[in-house]
Amino acid sequence: MLQKFGHHIGGKEVGAATDAGFLSHNPVNGQPWGRFASGSAADVDLAVTTAAAAFTTWSKLSPTARGRLLVRWAESIRAEAERIGRIESVQNGKLLRETVGQARALPEWLYYYAGLADKIEGAVIPIERPQVVNYTMHEPLGVVGIITPWNSPSMLTMFAAAPALAAGNTLVIKPSEVTSVSMIELARLAEAAGIPAGVINVVTGPRETAQALVDHPQIAKIAFTGSVEGGRAVAKRASERLIGVTLELGGKSPQIVFADADLKQAQGGILGGIFSSTGQTCVAGSRLYVQRRVHDELVAGLVERVAKIRIGDPLLERTQMGPVATIGQLQKDERMTAAAAAHGARVLCGGKRLELSELPGGYFFAPTILGEVARDNPIQREEVFGPVLSVVAFDEEEEALELANDSQFGLAAGVWTLDFRRAHRVARAVQAGTVWVNMYRTLGFNSPVHGHKQSGLGSQNGQDAIYQYLQTKSIWNNYGTAVDDPFADPV
Repeated sequence: MLQKFGHHIGGKEVGAATDAGFLSHNPVNGQPWGRFASGSAADVDLAVTTAAAAFTTWSKLSPTARGRLLVRWAESIRAEAERIGRIESVQNGKLLRETVGQARALPEWLYYYAGLADKIEGAVIPIERPQVVNYTMHEPLGVVGIITPWNSPSMLTMFAAAPALAAGNTLVIKPSEVTSVSMIELARLAEAAGIPAGVINVVTGPRETAQALVDHPQIAKIAFTGSVEGGRAVAKRASERLIGVTLELGGKSPQIVFADADLKQAQGGILGGIFSSTGQTCVAGSRLYVQRRVHDELVAGLVERVAKIRIGDPLLERTQMGPVATIGQLQKDERMTAAAAAHGARVLCGGKRLELSELPGGYFFAPTILGEVARDNPIQREEVFGPVLSVVAFDEEEEALELANDSQFGLAAGVWTLDFRRAHRVARAVQAGTVWVNMYRTLGFNSPVHGHKQSGLGSQNGQDAIYQYLQTKSIWNNYGTAVDDPFADPV
């Protein structure tokens, strides 16, 4: 049965002003399962004006009181983590154990920023003028627009929502058309926990909905997670109104394996870095550089293990890799892999769509490893966002760094070596905002994420993130009696 969903505005389900809608498909079988309201400029205006009205109350709550409400929201999410995870798996095909794991982790972000809410302190400036006190304070921006993708919708939204709310802002969230339900459910849980209606609003719809959100005159800032092209478009529109943006964009992350690495450990990190989440993660380790002395051994081991990956229904415990999220992503995987092979890469495994007899019509793509990949192969430059790994051999450390840094992206990187000095040297030399050594694809609420090059702008997670949603005010106070009047009559 086709389920129907409206926008979530002011604590209520609201239909589209134009009655327009769109369908969401289950990637496991390709069948439509939900119909959603398609947001117009009128719908966005209603959500933003509602959020602006709620800002008057929310921003005036004491930071401690806001923090307590965020903790209550965290507790309600913790109690519903299994349900939220299942909702996300149905939407995007990610493994249930991963979506549930992410849902269980969401409260950690809320606890952290709830704790920071009443620790944002100004400063007294030691100026030279006597009997004048100058101090600073940090104030919320107003209504923040959050635009999120479909691969980890709740978690990536929380990266922005938790610090923005703790800082005293209200929100209008535009989730991906693929994964709209989970954000609606989280907003409902927030209100059930005591966060006032109107503080968190969700407007569903296509790209035009996001454009209307960026363009709205009462939006004070945009937090966007998605492609470089999408981020560039958001930044351009936002610049016309001179509002701030936080952008977490694409990646083409390198993994560098040196001959002295623990190859078994490296294999696990490499496989998890590209085939977990079916490669649909911004930090996917999609470029593998292996020192020539261990290249053949490592690659043979990877190919052998890939053949054993259990592909199927993400809701089943035995499944190790599910489908890609959309038919468009499936076609992109096919197209880019074929183009790489046409450019000379050798398909070592995978490289094609999988037709599973038990799940006909599903969006499954075989985990793929490409060898003999030339430096100018397009697969080395462009983000696939699918389960496709390209492998290149190198001889010396300098060559590995040159290859790894030869990219427009700088989101993440992995380094595999047991040489302590090399580990630090290479980690510092790789041009990426996050570098993992002898591990891959992990993060924490208190560790900053910052994309270098075209992988992003601004910070997420950690203490710095809350300041992305505050503005500084400098206040001067003359407590003396001296008259400072340049137009006074001379004595």
